[in-house]
Amino acid sequence: MTYASAMIAVSEDELDGLRARLAATRWAEPWPVDGWDAGTDPAELRRLVRYWAGGYDWRAHEAAINALPSHVADLDGTPVHYLRFDGERPGALPIVLTHGWPSSFLELTALAERLSAPSRHGGSAADALTVIVPSLPGFGFSPQRPRLDGEQTHELWHRLMREELGFERYAAHGGDLGAGITSRLAEAHPDEVVGIHLLAVAQPAEYDPATLEPEEQAHLDAIAAWTAQEGGYQHQQSTRPLTLAPALADSPAGLLSWLVEKYRAWSDSGGDLASRFSDDFVLTQASLYWFTRTISTSFRPYYEYAQGLTTRVKRVDVPTGVAVFPADLSRPPRAWAERTYNVTRYTRMPRGGHFAAHEEPDLLAADIIEFLRPLRTA
Repeated sequence: MTYASAMIAVSEDELDGLRARLAATRWAEPWPVDGWDAGTDPAELRRLVRYWAGGYDWRAHEAAINALPSHVADLDGTPVHYLRFDGERPGALPIVLTHGWPSSFLELTALAERLSAPSRHGGSAADALTVIVPSLPGFGFSPQRPRLDGEQTHELWHRLMREELGFERYAAHGGDLGAGITSRLAEAHPDEVVGIHLLAVAQPAEYDPATLEPEEQAHLDAIAAWTAQEGGYQHQQSTRPLTLAPALADSPAGLLSWLVEKYRAWSDSGGDLASRFSDDFVLTQASLYWFTRTISTSFRPYYEYAQGLTTRVKRVDVPTGVAVFPADLSRPPRAWAERTYNVTRYTRMPRGGHFAAHEEPDLLAADIIEFLRPLRTA
């Protein structure tokens, strides 16, 4: 696989190799359990693998990816891939959108289109934003950072926005890993970041448990319960990622199994994966991880955070909007967010989950636009 100037070109040999591996999958022995009870449903996985091997048209999706407004910035030897959607009106406020895991820049394109050209989606051109969508280091077309203890991603984003693109002031949005990067960006550069919009919030640096409101305690109890039931992936990726990585880098069926279970469990799917994600969307995401060989490097943010190499968020004083989607991994109450952030807008969404930019781009775009409206000229 080669990519240069933000273009991807998968060779026929690589495509044939993927299909051969899929066709030769050595399937695990079945268990006497039903469906998704013990993890990825084997029957659903086999169906997707068959389609990936024989019906899925990578070339069509490759062409669509190459038609996106992609660029690559060289930040003193660190390449960063990004999409740029110029606002439909002059002087549009810039915003950087940061994806999470197991995601990619593709998850944010529908949101970027609605923010940059709102008049095409029932909104007003006056609300248009110039949208930058970088690929996290080690994801998609952005190579991993050369050192574990080197320049952190939020500083790369600031250099991208200020030095490479020349924006004096800008906003930021993120969920999952992107929420942490966005928070650190605002904390480090409050004079340039006019406001941030988040789908998740950092835990307070310190707090007195005796001061917790009932809804805050309920939130912490829910996180503990979710971690015990669903957090095995996070513990593995944070502690022994290189034990897992070779298996997922060598087996496309294994890679797909690791990813697809998250799409189903973390979305507002009600257990029906197809209600939120088409087969082609899931397989394009899996294909990006496969062809760019980035599943291993996508684990680095988990390991670096666990090793204390990532800056902890202490206090964010720039205006902050928080959107809480009902099927997301956590649903922090406003009081909990206000312990760390200057919350000026807080929205409980009627539907949607962890992949909100793909699941509910209209809801999310509207909330970001409303949040930023009073900040554009402040």
